[in-house]
Order: sequence, then structure tokens, then C-alpha cells
Amino acid sequence: MSGDIVQVRREWPVLPGRSLWLGVLLAAAALPPAAAASTQAETAQTGTLNSRLSGDLTVHDPVIAREGDTYYVFSTVGRYIGIKTSKDLQHWTDAGSVFAEIPEWAKKAIPGTEGIWAPDISYVNGEYRLYYSVSTFGSNRSAIGLATNATLDPKAKNYRWKDQGLVVMSTRDDDFNAIDPNFIADAEGRQWLALGSFWTGIKLFPLDTATGKPRPGTEPYSIARRLVPAGAPDPIEAPFIFQHDGWYYLLTSFDYCCKGVNSTYFTVVSRSRKITGPYLGKDGSEAMMGGGTIFLRADLQEQQRFRGPGHAGVFTDTDGTTYVAYHAYDKQAEGKPTLRIAPVRWGADGWPVAEY
Repeated sequence: MSGDIVQVRREWPVLPGRSLWLGVLLAAAALPPAAAASTQAETAQTGTLNSRLSGDLTVHDPVIAREGDTYYVFSTVGRYIGIKTSKDLQHWTDAGSVFAEIPEWAKKAIPGTEGIWAPDISYVNGEYRLYYSVSTFGSNRSAIGLATNATLDPKAKNYRWKDQGLVVMSTRDDDFNAIDPNFIADAEGRQWLALGSFWTGIKLFPLDTATGKPRPGTEPYSIARRLVPAGAPDPIEAPFIFQHDGWYYLLTSFDYCCKGVNSTYFTVVSRSRKITGPYLGKDGSEAMMGGGTIFLRADLQEQQRFRGPGHAGVFTDTDGTTYVAYHAYDKQAEGKPTLRIAPVRWGADGWPVAEY
């Protein structure tokens, strides 16, 4: 499926974006932890990393970082950015949340917001930067905030998340939706923030390297979108950019998350020699014209267990191995959003292949 041409689907919901995320996650949290690891024996014969994952695997929109001998997953769990930890990248344990409550600036900027989600974690200029999203139901009145910490180890004396406030905001007057942030430093050391969900697609903001925020008046680049009928939602979101061999690779999620096993999410990859694009799929299709190459899809029809794989983030370990972390909805656990991690290998054609 790695060379499949992406087709636009014509089934549109009433509201665009990740508007059902909270209900899905609260329902998932009610399931027993054992459900996340159920029936692993059925897939163990595949030998994949995914078949060996265990513990508390309830996540949505996961990203991975490593500090010392510990791996950390940050994700949309509950209301305040959940943290899970592992020593071996396989068994995961709940480790609380980043926030105890929604920051005051976010409550004022986005009245009615009920949670924080879609985090991104990076180590920049000697500190960890965690970008996060706040929004309202089915709306592009949204904002991205930034929290920083000297360490990810909650036992360290200098462990403390410091909220740095607003980074980017969108309103009904804007043609984009300021959620799903992803930080990237390019080959020249310039810093960028990719973001976007629905509306006119994926945007890329240049950042001030000192603050991690755009300078006032900064205009974004448009780097990917879908081609849809007039008035229809633009089902693309969750950008993640990473580098390999002189290329910038862009992952995006197409179609719809947050509907359990009925989710139609899948993940598409495109690439460019310049971080600002143009991004193209393996077949030459343009990301700005709805193109790209399928990178993660649902299980084969004869399996049909993990549905809607998306909101992917890439992580390179200390030994040089690259992984992609994402969520999918487990049909054998009542549609719970579940952590999935797959090693990434590079094909002879220079394109990434997820071994999931």
C-alpha cells in the first residue's frame, strides 16, 4: 500500500476537526487497563514492536521523547496532557499529567474550552518545549500554547512545567485552525511550527528562536491541504515534519478521527527539498492538491482490529533507530484509542516504510 494514490472521501460529518475527542477519551478511560493489552498473544507471532506493547496504552495524539534511560509519551488523555513512561519502549505506565488545570490565559482566549490536547515535545536550546492545543467544539477559535521544563524526570529537583502562554491563535476570521502543533528545526537551524486541522489545511510558521513563538505579524506558509467540494470540510490535520538524507518528510492525517472503530483516519507522507515545500508524494502528486503516499492505514480487512491509524509523530532513538508513534482504535477493546509504535526503515527508493 506504500505507493497507493490518495483519494478524497466524500462522507462529510456535520462538524469538522477533532470535535469528538473528549467524549471518546473519557469513555476510553473508563475501560480497565487490561483491555489495552488484551489478546496480544493473537498477534505475537508477527514479531512486531506493536505486538509486544503492554501496560497502560490508552493514548490519543502521542509523541515520544527520551531522557536518560526513560521514554516518555505525551498525549491527549483526560483533559490535561497525559504522560506515560517506559524503560524498554514496550511496557508503559501512567505517570500523571503535565497540567493540573487549563492555564488562565487559555480560558480567557478560548472561552468554553474544556481541555488541552495534541501535544508536541522537543528538546531545544537546553530545555524541553511542549506545544499544546486548546479549542472549542467544531470551531477554529483555537490557540496553541507553550510549556517548558528543564527535565522530563518528575523526581528531579528542577522538574517544573512553566507555561509560556500563547504562541498562535486563530479565530473565525482566519482561514486556518490553530491546533495540532509540531516543532521542527531545519538544516540551517531556523525554527518552525507546523499546525492545522481542516479549514484550508496545514500551515507552517517561522519562529523566533529565542522565544519559540512567531514574531508579531508573521504570515504562515501553506504546505498541504485536501481538494474538496465547495463548502465541505477539508479533512487533513496533525502535521509532523522530520528530516532524512536531505529531504523534509511531512506526515499528515487524512479523513476523520475520534469515532472509535468507525474512524476513517489514515496517514499520508510527502516530501520536499525545502521545508516550506512544495511537498510531493511518491507518484509526484502535490500535497497542496490533496496528494501524497499512504504511510499508515487500517489493518487488512481480514484482521480489522486496529482502525483509524493517525496523528503520527516520529522519534529517533539514541542508537539511530527511527520510530513512528501513533494512535489507532482497538476493535477488541471497545474502540479504545491505543498507542502504536513501529520502527521505520528506508526503502531503496528513499521513502520511509513503517514496519507495523
